[in-house]
Amino acid sequence: MAVGRMLVAGRYRLGEPVGSGGMGRVWRARDEMLDRDVAVKEFVPPDWMTDEERARLRDRTLREARSAGRLNHPHVVRIYDVVHADGLPWIVMEYVPSRSLHQVIHEDGPFSPATAARIGVALLDALRAAHEAGVLHRDVKPHNVLIGFDGRVVLTDFGLATFVDDGAVTGPGLVVGSPQYVSPERARDGTSSPESDLWSLGATLYAAVEGRSPYARENAMATLMALATEEPDPPARAGMLGPVLTGLLRRQPRDRLTAAETEQRLRMILASTPPPPRVPSPRRVPSVIGSEIDHPREATPTGRSRPALVAAGQSRPALVAAGLALVAVLGVGGILASYLIQETPTAGPTRPPASAPPSPAVAAGFSAAACARPAPANLPKLPLPGAPRGGNDWALTPGWSYFTNGRGFHMPVPDGWTWQRIGTTYCFRDPVGDTVLSLDTGRNPAGDPVQACRAEAARLVQAGALPGYELVTLEKKPLLNKTADWEYRYTADGVRMHAQTRWFVKAGRGFAISWTTRDFDWTGDLAKINMALTTFYAQR
Repeated sequence: MAVGRMLVAGRYRLGEPVGSGGMGRVWRARDEMLDRDVAVKEFVPPDWMTDEERARLRDRTLREARSAGRLNHPHVVRIYDVVHADGLPWIVMEYVPSRSLHQVIHEDGPFSPATAARIGVALLDALRAAHEAGVLHRDVKPHNVLIGFDGRVVLTDFGLATFVDDGAVTGPGLVVGSPQYVSPERARDGTSSPESDLWSLGATLYAAVEGRSPYARENAMATLMALATEEPDPPARAGMLGPVLTGLLRRQPRDRLTAAETEQRLRMILASTPPPPRVPSPRRVPSVIGSEIDHPREATPTGRSRPALVAAGQSRPALVAAGLALVAVLGVGGILASYLIQETPTAGPTRPPASAPPSPAVAAGFSAAACARPAPANLPKLPLPGAPRGGNDWALTPGWSYFTNGRGFHMPVPDGWTWQRIGTTYCFRDPVGDTVLSLDTGRNPAGDPVQACRAEAARLVQAGALPGYELVTLEKKPLLNKTADWEYRYTADGVRMHAQTRWFVKAGRGFAISWTTRDFDWTGDLAKINMALTTFYAQR
């Protein structure tokens, strides 16, 4: 068994153990080659195990590394390395100061329905990424959900995970997960499917809001009997989250809510709930630890106050049901960005108060760089006179209205924000925060969206406009017409920022809609992002 200060594989110096489970221990360690903190998972089979059972458990450990290693997602713990020492495998993972969701519930009590919904959006995003990669988790439960001290939500422990086409995982003596969070079909005959993971997600969110599982009984056998013969206990504290829970916990997989339906309902809950108050963001965003730990021992924040749930890299825009244009930096287009033009629907262009124009290197594309700089004073505020608050089969959340100026689009924007036009880009700013929503109407509909985003990223990094640039994802959306999503983080004035842009073609026209905000506030802004995306309208 390992001890502190031990050097594993000649590279990883073990520090303090941060948690343990039935078959292993996780250490905080230092990667002496790359000079960074990591989490190292030690495989510790109990003495009573036979050689065959030990071999099966070793296979499970390697399966965990392979399964999680296939994913590159902000809500899935990252696997860095697998090494062998003393004949046993060790998994080297991303380190996150955190507590498990199980521990948070036990120590602090259950969450509100809205906060549980935010957790659900993050976990659903992770599961959908896993399922798209052909990976089933098979053990979603509060013990395997980490809540980082910076608010990041991370799904960990892919030890029971398997590939969709792998039918050789279940066997005699193999652990199948915690009975209280195992779907009825898995408890019955070991059947696993994406729907089984969604059932476990429902049970996990039930625990987050109710404080216990939907089949909490005095022992495992009683739980399994209840799974086979009874309906889940009705939720009492779930409020508007209740229908989502009951929809996920239906006995027959074919009757359960789909991932898309679940996401839509969770986001509706967020859209109808006032966002949490903003708090000062930390100047340093820690990385994250992943493990199968039931009881992490990492020190918790003073007073055990809960972090604001902000998932780093949170929810990919691909998960938005009707998702048109999403998030992140703003678009600036063309040579006209060398000066500023402010316009209203009823008057000709007029110059706003003087301000320094962006440098040509920053202003030539569709990034948020031009909007993100200090805005001129006395910009007009929204809503515009007579601005619509619904239409096109959509009704906006109270506090939102459509911005339109007769140029063939309707852009939903929160009331009270300022607006400004810079070239082909409309900048909408939160006057009391760092958040910017932008719409660039000057994209070439014949262009390649992925190449356009890649070129924009390279140009801005070279110009020094994105210090500490970290790409989250840049991908084409095959189910949408000529659409690409570009998501990333960077540092501005010592604050870590989170941004995302959707470049897309609609009604024969090219657009880029962006949202940029502090990384600390990303999850709290999800409802606003969803409102902007799902209600944007354009015509030829």
